[in-house]
Amino acid sequence: MIARLALTTGEPAGIGPDLALLLSRTAQNDHIVAIGDRSLLQQRAAQLGITVTLQEFDPAAPHTASVAGSLQVLHVPLAAPCVAGQLNSANANYVLQTLQSAVTGIELGHFDAMVTAPVQKSVINAAGIPFSGHTEYLAELTATPKVVMMLATEGLRVALVTTHLPLKAVPAAITAAELTSVCEILHRDLQTRFGLPNPVIAVLGLNPHAGEDGHLGTEEQTIIEPALNELRAGGMDVRGPLPADTAFNPKVLKTCDAVLAMYHDQGLPVLKYAGFGNAVNITLGLPIVRTSVDHGTALDLAGSGQIDSGSLHYALSVASEMVTAGAVT
Repeated sequence: MIARLALTTGEPAGIGPDLALLLSRTAQNDHIVAIGDRSLLQQRAAQLGITVTLQEFDPAAPHTASVAGSLQVLHVPLAAPCVAGQLNSANANYVLQTLQSAVTGIELGHFDAMVTAPVQKSVINAAGIPFSGHTEYLAELTATPKVVMMLATEGLRVALVTTHLPLKAVPAAITAAELTSVCEILHRDLQTRFGLPNPVIAVLGLNPHAGEDGHLGTEEQTIIEPALNELRAGGMDVRGPLPADTAFNPKVLKTCDAVLAMYHDQGLPVLKYAGFGNAVNITLGLPIVRTSVDHGTALDLAGSGQIDSGSLHYALSVASEMVTAGAVT
């Protein structure tokens, strides 16, 4: 199956346009359509020394794998000229328009999934637009009440109960209802997006040593374990709560399909150590498939030609696999 993947080019001053152009150097397994400003891409291609033919995207055309030397583009115009490495808040709405175009395209059947290049949250907020990230914004665009962030690399998937919260706010955010909702979304999407009929989820505790029987915290006893017991009673294979310092070992990981961490820096440092540059960010719970690179805008590298596109290739591959698994399911 050839998937048609919308690639939003992200912050125009960052490496998103560069990543899209690098794809054009070789043939791809799927039909890739870059969403962004055509003139920006042409300008950045000249800066990078990449010879590429930019073709206007035709949604009525058949799905065909992208060929070397060519890049299909769904044009979204910049609001202001862009220089690599130099942020301009005048283009904040442009970035959001690329995301809106991708979602609309999926809803219309023009795309099977979307893959996002990195955006610069600070410049969007500086333009007076409240923006906490792709995950939350796409949930709002699709009217999805609850989404889950999961990062994956070869042999490891890590989902999060809480995402971008100060550490002091994490304990209050972990409730039985929240944990149950996250587990249900993770379980369902492992089935429907990854083709795993009976997924196994390893759930970490919040406190050191998973609370040490209440001596190092009681959240495991009062919140996490009761919620997991309810989920197990309903037929879900959730294991834990496990001590986070010993859960990421081959003996545990080979028996589970995903690890659920309580907070951002409990699980993601391990995953990024294991697969930085070859990992993918996945938004679960959406009615659409969305994956993303696992890195930022790298403003200092934009236009330099000194970037690694491994994460983008993995994000495209995972999106394609999710589309295929969903079609089979």
